[in-house]
Amino acid sequence: MTSPPPRYWEDYEVGQRFDIGSTSFTADEIVDFARQFDPQSFHVDAEAAKKSLFGDLVASGWHVASKLMRLFVDNYIDHRTALGSPGLDELRWLKPVRPGDTLTAWVECADKVPSKSRPQMGVVHEHWRATNQKGELVMTAKGINMVRRRPA
Repeated sequence: MTSPPPRYWEDYEVGQRFDIGSTSFTADEIVDFARQFDPQSFHVDAEAAKKSLFGDLVASGWHVASKLMRLFVDNYIDHRTALGSPGLDELRWLKPVRPGDTLTAWVECADKVPSKSRPQMGVVHEHWRATNQKGELVMTAKGINMVRRRPA
């Protein structure tokens, strides 16, 4: 099986959507992640979570972002042309993610600009989106990726 050709900066089109897959959440993994990285009671203790604003155990937003990052790396970036990222803007958690939820995510090319200082590189601005199994938008972010330009 041959791999697809590399995706260079020139190959991205504004408005183009890339489906990056789905991921599900279990109570055990929500608690395990939160114990290590975000040990707030509504992430680590199901009984305490019942008394919280959420009324039940919910995933840390950082857990949601981490699992979506995994989908992004596995199913979107081209490892032959990706050069890294200076970060995300406007990361938003719009709905709680609960045990049993399955999120489906995609990335849309919002803009692209050539690098002024590095002619071998361009920048792709992306909008990340994830919905739950009910079709509700649960997370958004604006990403910035540096991508290799096509060789002359």
